[in-house]
Parts: sequence; structure tokens; C-alpha cells
Amino acid sequence: MTHTPVLLTPGPLTTSARTRQAMMLDWGSWDREFNTLTANLCQQLLSIVNGHASHHCVPLQGSGTFAVEAAIGTLVPRDGKVLVLVNGAYGQRLARICQVLGRAFTTFETAEDQPTTAADVQRLIRADASITHVALIHCETSTGILNPLAQIAQVVADHGKRLIIDAMSSFGALPIDAAQVPFDALIAASGKCLEGVPGMGFVFTDKAALAGAEGNSPSLALDLHDQHAYMARTGQWRFTPPTHVVAALHEALLQYHEQGGLAARHQRYASNCNSLLDGMAAIGLRSFLPAAIQAPIIVTFHAPRDPRYQFADFYERVKAKGFILYPGKLTQVETFRVGCIGCVGPHEMRAAVQAVADALREMEVLHI
Repeated sequence: MTHTPVLLTPGPLTTSARTRQAMMLDWGSWDREFNTLTANLCQQLLSIVNGHASHHCVPLQGSGTFAVEAAIGTLVPRDGKVLVLVNGAYGQRLARICQVLGRAFTTFETAEDQPTTAADVQRLIRADASITHVALIHCETSTGILNPLAQIAQVVADHGKRLIIDAMSSFGALPIDAAQVPFDALIAASGKCLEGVPGMGFVFTDKAALAGAEGNSPSLALDLHDQHAYMARTGQWRFTPPTHVVAALHEALLQYHEQGGLAARHQRYASNCNSLLDGMAAIGLRSFLPAAIQAPIIVTFHAPRDPRYQFADFYERVKAKGFILYPGKLTQVETFRVGCIGCVGPHEMRAAVQAVADALREMEVLHI
């Protein structure tokens, strides 16, 4: 390929030229200007979640999973117990994190096309008094399903439990207000709906919960209490920061606000999703989820039921036409996924549908 492909994946994703350009400057990790950039970035992130009064924003090197592990290890005490709500691969990964960290946990698993309900959570908490924390994937990226965060958060709070939210694929595009939705931790990352590049996670932590978390973490590098305390005292990251990633995210946030913030970002992604769904339906490809629980982040499609269809061949043919898709992550049915996020609009989504149609015709799977 001689051109840059469009990434229709849930991160890494297609970024703007301005965001890529921001990585052309090298920064000193202890430099005052870089420390100011980090502090400003955290303030902007807190504004998106309306969390200045109640939460700290603690940035962390690494992918989003690093930040999820840091949140569990730091905020769940060693004698705590986590109820992990699972309806996809990322809920399963969160449970695995609890297991590796030695935190007691129990899982509640629903089908991959079935959201967890607030009634489920209420019943489970009432049945097990030892539960201290509930962990929820807001938008489960393995299918694109949206779980009912506000209702679940209210039940958790009503029972005096603590909520940890993996908002990796929703933060910045779907509204979450810390003044309305009580949580101990909300976790996201640079390379998702904010349209930065991968390499930095961040955790919005309740101020009181973080203050009481000293000594909880079994890790040095993933200790959010220590990370926050050091940054508050010195203005610096404890260990070498991802300087170019921070600079790119700062630039991406400038564009985020120029373009109209969360409401505009949500609207563009919703338009992308609608264009994609309409176009794929027109060529006979069915989405896995019903519209009512489909988040405008990533869409899972049933693979064609034809022996000539092989995902690896399909993927390479679509890539040759300029688009990178995502494999399916379901265990029961064969699927593939198409992301709606990134620096793309409905025009790119329609072009992607055309590329899919052309690839399937070449494979003699589609005959329209």
C-alpha cells in the first residue's frame, strides 16, 4: 500500500494530521514546560467528567489495561471483594486481573448480547454481604454493547459499595458526570474517543478513596496512590513518561474542544454508526446487537455464512482498498468488527462499506 489506511478499529485509531504533528517535538521529562503540559491535560480531562470537586485524574504510562490493573490493585483493599460484571472479553480480563492480584472476586456473566441490569446487581449485592466493590465495563468493546451505567451506579451507591468503571471505549463520547454518577474509579486511555495515540491510561479516582489507598497496591509501577502523591508534590511523573503521547493527547484535546466537545464527538460517532449500519444492511450483512443496546463506538457484524469466506483473506482485501477492520471476539458465532471512532466521518464509513462489498464480490461471497 502506498497510502495510509483508515483504521476502523477501537484503538489505535485514525488520528488527525495535527495530532501526529504534535509528536514531532521532543520533550524533557522533568522540564517545567512538559510538567505544565501534563497538569493542563489532567485538568482538561477532569472537566470532561465534571470531576474537579470530587476526583483526581491520575495519568499512567501504558495501555488501558495497565490503568485497569492499577485501579483494581490500588483501590480494592487486600481484604476487599469485587463483583465483576461480564458480558464480553474485557469483563473477563478484569476478572483475570483480580485473580492475578490476589483480590477476592465473583463474576456475574450474561450473554454477549445481553446487558447487565441494575436489578441483577441489586440481587447479587443483597446475596453476598462480603462484596465491597463492583466493576463494570461501560461499553464492552468485544461486541459494542452498552451497559446501563447510571442505573447500576445508583444501586451500588445505595448499598454502600464502591464502583469501578472501565470506560475505555466510552469516555469522551458518551456522557458521564461525576456529580451524578458516583464512582471510586473511572478508567480510560489516550487512544480511544479522545483521538490521541495509544500509550497513556488515566484513572479518575475519588479523592477520599485514593487518600485511603496507601499501601494497597502490590505493584510499584502501578500504584496510583504513589503516582498521585509524587506528581502532587513534584509536578513530575515518577518514572519516564510517554512524552510524545502526552503531547499528542494535549493537541487532540484542543481539537476536541474546537469541534464542540463531547456532544459533537458523540454526534459524529452516531452518524458514523448509522451510516455503517445502513450501508452494511444494504449489502446483506447483519449486525450482532439490536439498536437499543448498540453503542456508537464499534459494531459487530455476523460473518457471511459461505465456505468461501475466510476472515484473513477478507481482511487483506479490505486493507488493500484502504481500510483496516477488526476481527471478531465472540466465541459462539463468527463475526468481524468495524469501529466508528477516530478522525473519520460518514464519508469514510460509506467508503468502507463499498470496500467490504467489493472484497466480498472478489471472494465470490456477495452477488449483488
